[in-house]
Amino acid sequence: MTSSSSPSQDAQSFAQNHPEGLRADALMEEDVAWSHEIDGERDGDQYDRSDRAALRRVAGLSTELEDVTEVEYRQLRLERVVLVGVWTSGTAQDADNSLAELAALAETAGALVLDGVIQRRDKADPATYIGSGKARELLDIVLETGADTVICDGELSPGQLIHLEDVVKVKVIDRTALILDIFAQHAKSREGKAQVALAQMQYMLPRLRGWGQSLSRQMGGGKGGGLATRGPGETKIETDRRRIREKMAKMRREIAAMKTGREIKRQERRRNKVPSVAIAGYTNAGKSSLLNRLTGAGVLVENALFATLDPTVRRAETPSGRLYTLADTVGFVRHLPHHLVEAFRSTMEEVGDSDLILHVVDGAHPAPEEQLAAVREVIRDVGAVRVPEIVVINKADAADPLVLQRLLRVEKHSIAVSARTGAGIDELLALIDAELPRPSVEIEALVPYTEGRLVARAHSDGEVISEEHTPEGTLLKARVHEELAADLAPYVPASTVPSALA
Repeated sequence: MTSSSSPSQDAQSFAQNHPEGLRADALMEEDVAWSHEIDGERDGDQYDRSDRAALRRVAGLSTELEDVTEVEYRQLRLERVVLVGVWTSGTAQDADNSLAELAALAETAGALVLDGVIQRRDKADPATYIGSGKARELLDIVLETGADTVICDGELSPGQLIHLEDVVKVKVIDRTALILDIFAQHAKSREGKAQVALAQMQYMLPRLRGWGQSLSRQMGGGKGGGLATRGPGETKIETDRRRIREKMAKMRREIAAMKTGREIKRQERRRNKVPSVAIAGYTNAGKSSLLNRLTGAGVLVENALFATLDPTVRRAETPSGRLYTLADTVGFVRHLPHHLVEAFRSTMEEVGDSDLILHVVDGAHPAPEEQLAAVREVIRDVGAVRVPEIVVINKADAADPLVLQRLLRVEKHSIAVSARTGAGIDELLALIDAELPRPSVEIEALVPYTEGRLVARAHSDGEVISEEHTPEGTLLKARVHEELAADLAPYVPASTVPSALA
């Protein structure tokens, strides 16, 4: 302990080289007086002991599954994290962008990113992901920063998770677990929560671990009990796996039932010949903002990854008066976990069943071409490659003009807009009107006033070219679908019967 007398030259030298040592000693004194030599060197705000010892609550990070209490589920409590990536292909800038996106994901989950490192390898190490030597270097970084979690930029096998944790001595999670945690926080609807729960169980099943009684075997059969057994029974962890599989089967049935309701709504829209437009794109590209701008839907808009997960379908109208539906879908991301693609397949089918895709890309992103490629990969997975696509370059007000010119030149069917300011929205609406499928039959009929419902159907389901009210009825010229054209056929003059009805 330092004395109150003047320090010697050796002590002064030590204080200059190790000021934190004297500060630590001073903090151990209950009634030490303030000293310029000691306290003047302190950096940052100083807090009372009770404030320093208080627990800091991190809200909104619970990912515990309900009704699955029989298994050990490793809840994510992300506070201070270190990011680790393996650079196997592409440029150094690509690797940096990937780790920057992982940092954004971690911050969305509520973590404080302390450091990020990248290891250059031909392929990820099958044992520790980054190699045993680099894993020991990672341990030094963890100890230096005081991190409690390591996040790897990739999907780790169960063996890689175990071996890397054994080296770094803190919790290790991968990109998939991080995205699943974000989805669990943001899912609000019953269907969204069920889909996330299914994806979490699919991910968790091969990664269950057993300690102590989890590896003990259940007692076998036998009428007398005791020693009257028929051999070793299943272990506790095997029982847990079986129960998770049963829970997954139940969840799949529930999602299938919800899918039936969604399919009924889609069939109703198809029966009424209502065109559908799906908004797809990278997460945080501005899909919800665009939906609000086009329809006034009032969907949550936040500058965060995967801020909205639940699909939203709204009714919209083209400048020419044609009705159509506009559906906002879940955002995509590079290396989207296949568990999520499978669990959200019923939601993503909105893209496959649509008549037109508005592919929203963030024009202010450092690598918008990578976003386009990642989204198109998922679109191929859900079988929507034949649906017409309009590339909507959003955030044009914040984008580099050279980047906008490059995207508009490369993407032939594209338009630049700003959902925040409204720039380019009128041109986008006109483009949607031109690209939506039009009724196949052009017809001219004199509809009696007693059949006004046919005129109303022509306005709602078709495209009215001209309309004139005469003493005999309504002289209607319109493009309609074949079913409505057949209903209007009795009122078509013989000289003007369309070829499709002849």
